[in-house]
Amino acid sequence: MLLYNITIGIDKEVEREWLQWMKAEHIPEVMKTNLFYDFKIYKVLQDQDEDNISYSVQYLAQTLDHVTLYFEKFAPSILEKLRLRFKDKHVAFMTLLEEV
Repeated sequence: MLLYNITIGIDKEVEREWLQWMKAEHIPEVMKTNLFYDFKIYKVLQDQDEDNISYSVQYLAQTLDHVTLYFEKFAPSILEKLRLRFKDKHVAFMTLLEEV
Protein backbone atom coordinates (compact mmCIF):
# COMPACT_ATOMS: atom_id res chain seq x y z
CA MET A 1 0.00 0.00 0.00
CA LEU A 2 1.16 3.52 -0.81
CA LEU A 3 0.13 6.74 0.83
CA TYR A 4 0.31 9.94 -1.19
CA ASN A 5 0.29 12.79 1.33
CA ILE A 6 -0.13 16.47 0.55
CA THR A 7 0.44 18.88 3.41
CA ILE A 8 -1.13 22.26 2.68
CA GLY A 9 -0.76 25.48 4.60
CA ILE A 10 -3.74 27.68 3.78
CA ASP A 11 -4.32 31.29 4.78
CA LYS A 12 -6.90 31.48 7.55
CA GLU A 13 -8.89 34.08 5.60
CA VAL A 14 -9.73 31.48 2.91
CA GLU A 15 -9.63 28.35 5.06
CA ARG A 16 -13.39 27.73 5.05
CA GLU A 17 -13.70 28.32 1.29
CA TRP A 18 -10.67 26.09 0.61
CA LEU A 19 -11.95 23.26 2.80
CA GLN A 20 -15.38 23.34 1.15
CA TRP A 21 -13.77 23.38 -2.30
CA MET A 22 -11.49 20.47 -1.39
CA LYS A 23 -14.40 18.33 -0.22
CA ALA A 24 -16.80 19.27 -3.01
CA GLU A 25 -14.47 19.47 -6.01
CA HIS A 26 -10.79 18.66 -5.59
CA ILE A 27 -10.92 15.38 -3.68
CA PRO A 28 -13.82 13.98 -5.77
CA GLU A 29 -11.86 14.80 -8.94
CA VAL A 30 -8.79 12.95 -7.63
CA MET A 31 -10.89 9.98 -6.56
CA LYS A 32 -12.65 9.89 -9.94
CA THR A 33 -9.35 8.85 -11.52
CA ASN A 34 -9.88 5.44 -9.84
CA LEU A 35 -6.17 5.30 -9.02
CA PHE A 36 -6.73 5.70 -5.29
CA TYR A 37 -9.07 3.57 -3.21
CA ASP A 38 -9.50 5.82 -0.18
CA PHE A 39 -8.62 9.22 1.21
CA LYS A 40 -8.48 11.07 4.52
CA ILE A 41 -8.18 14.72 5.37
CA TYR A 42 -6.74 15.89 8.68
CA LYS A 43 -6.28 19.28 10.29
CA VAL A 44 -2.79 19.71 11.76
CA LEU A 45 -3.13 20.71 15.41
CA GLN A 46 0.40 21.70 16.30
CA ASP A 47 2.91 24.24 15.03
CA GLN A 48 0.32 26.61 13.58
CA ASP A 49 0.96 30.30 13.17
CA GLU A 50 -1.35 33.31 13.28
CA ASP A 51 -1.94 33.61 9.55
CA ASN A 52 -2.39 30.07 8.26
CA ILE A 53 -3.54 26.61 9.18
CA SER A 54 -2.24 23.30 7.86
CA TYR A 55 -4.04 20.22 6.61
CA SER A 56 -2.87 16.80 5.53
CA VAL A 57 -4.73 15.23 2.61
CA GLN A 58 -3.92 11.55 2.20
CA TYR A 59 -4.75 9.27 -0.71
CA LEU A 60 -4.23 5.49 -0.58
CA ALA A 61 -3.13 3.52 -3.65
CA GLN A 62 -2.55 -0.17 -4.22
CA THR A 63 0.54 0.14 -6.42
CA LEU A 64 3.32 2.49 -7.42
CA ASP A 65 2.04 2.22 -11.01
CA HIS A 66 -1.26 3.79 -9.92
CA VAL A 67 0.52 6.73 -8.28
CA THR A 68 2.90 7.15 -11.22
CA LEU A 69 -0.02 7.21 -13.66
CA TYR A 70 -1.77 9.80 -11.49
CA PHE A 71 1.34 12.02 -11.46
CA GLU A 72 1.83 11.70 -15.21
CA LYS A 73 -1.74 11.91 -16.50
CA PHE A 74 -3.91 13.70 -13.95
CA ALA A 75 -1.91 15.63 -11.32
CA PRO A 76 -0.71 18.52 -13.50
CA SER A 77 -4.20 19.73 -14.43
CA ILE A 78 -5.76 18.95 -11.04
CA LEU A 79 -3.02 20.75 -9.12
CA GLU A 80 -3.14 23.70 -11.51
CA LYS A 81 -6.78 24.27 -10.49
CA LEU A 82 -5.64 24.52 -6.85
CA ARG A 83 -2.86 26.94 -7.79
CA LEU A 84 -5.16 29.15 -9.84
CA ARG A 85 -8.00 29.21 -7.34
CA PHE A 86 -5.91 29.92 -4.23
CA LYS A 87 -2.90 31.59 -5.89
CA ASP A 88 -0.70 33.05 -3.16
CA LYS A 89 -2.98 31.88 -0.33
CA HIS A 90 -1.37 28.45 0.13
CA VAL A 91 1.83 26.44 0.19
CA ALA A 92 2.01 22.70 -0.31
CA PHE A 93 4.46 19.84 -0.25
CA MET A 94 3.94 16.23 -1.19
CA THR A 95 5.30 12.99 0.20
CA LEU A 96 4.90 9.45 -1.09
CA LEU A 97 5.09 6.75 1.58
CA GLU A 98 5.13 2.97 1.32
CA GLU A 99 3.72 0.72 4.01
CA VAL A 100 6.34 -1.64 5.46
